Amino acid sequence: MRVEGSWLCPTELDRSRVVDANARVRHIRMVGVGCLGAALVASLPWISNWVLIPLVLTGVNLVTVQRRITRSARPERVSAWAILTTLLTLGVGVALDGGPVSSALPWLVLPAGMSAARFRPKVVITALLLTVAVVLAATLGAHPQLTIKNPVPVLDTLALLGAVTSIVWALQAAELHHRGEAILDPLTGLLNRHALVPRFIELSQQARLTGQPVSLVLCDLDNFKEINDTFGHDRGDAVLRDIAYQLRKHLRSFELIYRLGGEEFLILLPGMHRAAATDIAERLRRVIEKVQPTGVRTTVSLGVSTGRGEEVDYEALFKAADEAMYEAKRSGRNRVVTASASPREAEFEQAGLLDDAPAQVPVAAVI
Repeated sequence: MRVEGSWLCPTELDRSRVVDANARVRHIRMVGVGCLGAALVASLPWISNWVLIPLVLTGVNLVTVQRRITRSARPERVSAWAILTTLLTLGVGVALDGGPVSSALPWLVLPAGMSAARFRPKVVITALLLTVAVVLAATLGAHPQLTIKNPVPVLDTLALLGAVTSIVWALQAAELHHRGEAILDPLTGLLNRHALVPRFIELSQQARLTGQPVSLVLCDLDNFKEINDTFGHDRGDAVLRDIAYQLRKHLRSFELIYRLGGEEFLILLPGMHRAAATDIAERLRRVIEKVQPTGVRTTVSLGVSTGRGEEVDYEALFKAADEAMYEAKRSGRNRVVTASASPREAEFEQAGLLDDAPAQVPVAAVI
């Protein structure tokens, strides 16, 4: 199953942010749910069922969201849906419990804070505006007289909303800055090996749950040492940057590209069977051959491997792609070699169960 970019997460970096954020705050989230449960138990003599019900539903939502994210090919949608349903559930509870006098009113701040820890600015601003709308609907809309008589609780909640969101946003921005320095290759701007490991673990878990394939394309520039020796290292670096740009330009946002080091790149193709991955590799080879980065004739050799379901193991797939890539080098370079089909992939090929319409590379890539 091929996953495209979306408004929530247009790039792989955005998507990995959502997945990583959910994993990192898992224990903190459980502590928060525990505090919520303790507060509910202590408050039982004084609160109504209208407050109890949405708070319990919110707790259940937070407890189960990590499992749903792990099992989904669209974790950003699961996370966004959990935040939205939490906000709406709490909003309904506040409206039924008296609006501005409800003890659950401050809890409406939580969903916006959760979004600030996961999503990009446009999504956070949308969540902030939606939260303001829910607060006003649950108070001024549902109980106009009570709200006008004493608007202080509503004003305090809105002020708390802005403060919490801005603090979480600032902390997350700082974390992203340091994280970006750790996982981005400074020369090409591509993701590096540090980003590859956790992403592949996630893809392998999804493949085991869904039985879908994952393909690797290992790409190595041909005769790169000669380029450095002839034109100098500055020109060689410019060639690498241009190659990275061309590869990124002709791949969709969730076809994942990493610089492994030197002149070697790795492309992850989640949900892509062997024939479709080979087609994409061949198209990329033709693109590089034609564009001649920085005016230097440059070609690449590519090796393709595919695993399906339980076969999606990084070491095995990388070894197979590496051997295929070196076979391309031995066979004359500037070509694509595909590793033999894995047992399960071979079964699907023989049974004709592969997708009828392999994922397409953008038109610009078709030379």
